[in-house]
Amino acid sequence: MSARHCGARQLIAATLLIVVGVLSGCAHQNTRDPLEPLNRGIYTFNDAVDRAVLKPVATGYRAVLPQVVRTGVSNFFSNLDDITVFINNVLQIKIPQAASDAGRFLINTTIGVLGLFDVATQLGLEKHNEDFGQTLGYWGLGNGPFLMLPFLGPSSLRDGVGRLVDVKSDVVAQIDHIRTRNQFYGTRVISNREHLLDSEKVLDAAAIDRYAFLRDAYLQRRRSLVYDGSPPPEPEDEDFNGKPQSELQSAPISVLVDQYGGIVAGPSEILGPQPLGETQAVGAPKTADRPSASLPQREADPAASAPVPRAPDAPSESSVSPVSVEPATGFVRMWLSGAASR
Repeated sequence: MSARHCGARQLIAATLLIVVGVLSGCAHQNTRDPLEPLNRGIYTFNDAVDRAVLKPVATGYRAVLPQVVRTGVSNFFSNLDDITVFINNVLQIKIPQAASDAGRFLINTTIGVLGLFDVATQLGLEKHNEDFGQTLGYWGLGNGPFLMLPFLGPSSLRDGVGRLVDVKSDVVAQIDHIRTRNQFYGTRVISNREHLLDSEKVLDAAAIDRYAFLRDAYLQRRRSLVYDGSPPPEPEDEDFNGKPQSELQSAPISVLVDQYGGIVAGPSEILGPQPLGETQAVGAPKTADRPSASLPQREADPAASAPVPRAPDAPSESSVSPVSVEPATGFVRMWLSGAASR
């Protein structure tokens, strides 16, 4: 069979896979992720590639190179990224931020030796985070369906289009010499993956549903970036009982999650009459009784119960973070948008 026929059959197979994913997702209840079956399959593929290749290489990269070298590599690519940030700040008519970005690039490229040293930050020029996906969101275009892209990870229809446009302002993508361009691409990927090694420990500790956790954290972060850290309230959705979310607690609430994903301390809507901040006795779950991904309430085991420290009040919406670690207990703190959000 000719190579052309093989390529045609592969294209048809890929098209059928997408169609099946779309049709399967149409009946799915999560309106933000109508392609969840297909996305989960791509996530499984990405996770296998990461565990087999990217994570071991990133771990070796950290072990071999000293911190000062790794910081220099990260600063170099961050300096190139300021070109994309500058263009998108201009497109969003954020002139002061665009001027700051131009100043950062000029200072770090010259005084900072091609960006190896972040001199601009020390001079008070703040690093911004803008891309064309955020620019589309700034002008009112919604996320569209959530997408898990092969090799690239979490995205959305809007942000996927934004990635294609941002390539035009990516200095690395404009290098004509293929081998040199690929070397820069590979170094940037390894550097970025090395930065995620520590945060991955938090994700492993949360250990609820890694796919759902990454999806929700990505969408929450992108929404915050589009609105420069002060997003408006999201449209009200109905919870699993059909009650409008406005009838429930709408402010962010804090829960403590153990290594199995079980909630061990939280507000009365989750743990019963005991309010947030009270000491909650919770037993260690057995291996066979690990909670499901929906974070259900766990029964306390009187024989193995242990107190959990008081949890502070939830922060304001502008400072909501999807997860943080309680250093004194090893528990993971998650901020939820409402009692029925999970």
